[in-house]
Amino acid sequence: MRAVIIGGGAIGDYEKARKKILPDDYIICADAGYDHAVKMGIEPDILIGDLDSISAVPDDVELVKYPTRKDLTDSHIAMETAREKGYEDMLLLGFTGDRADHMLTNILMLTKFPGAVIADDNNEIRTVTDEAELCGKAGDTVSIIPVNGDLTGITTEGLEYPLRGETLYCGESRGVSNVMTADKCRISCDGGIGLIIKVDRV
Repeated sequence: MRAVIIGGGAIGDYEKARKKILPDDYIICADAGYDHAVKMGIEPDILIGDLDSISAVPDDVELVKYPTRKDLTDSHIAMETAREKGYEDMLLLGFTGDRADHMLTNILMLTKFPGAVIADDNNEIRTVTDEAELCGKAGDTVSIIPVNGDLTGITTEGLEYPLRGETLYCGESRGVSNVMTADKCRISCDGGIGLIIKVDRV
């Protein structure tokens, strides 16, 4: 079972986003994410947030309202709620956009929620701490970016520029813009936390 959290960030292609949602997903909207859900024809299971940026508050959806002055963002609260309900596998839509502060925070929160994946029109972002398998297509770009220190013992399969037990150093760019050679690739590491960003081939 999986939770889908719809945030208030950018969703450019609603049809493409809608196809990522499965019939048995548990749908959480974080504040203005409800506006996105309406445009996708999605009925959420719960709406969470301070409701300061939503167009209209529905009266037929479970609502958990928080004060505007709070320590956590609506997106963070939604992710904590999903975890409290037993969901470790999370798909995060509307978590990128033109607010760099929110986008960077959302991406870094993946380090605290290892089962979460941010998806937008062209990108999928997740973390790796031991092993990860990506599905896509040959020609998709895959970048491995260390966070919170170096990423050690990296071994890859199915990428054009292989790594074999090597280290990627935090703050350097060596892991950017690798390329999938098949429909799947595998990345493993011995230590550290890495962001994996897969960019769909246009």
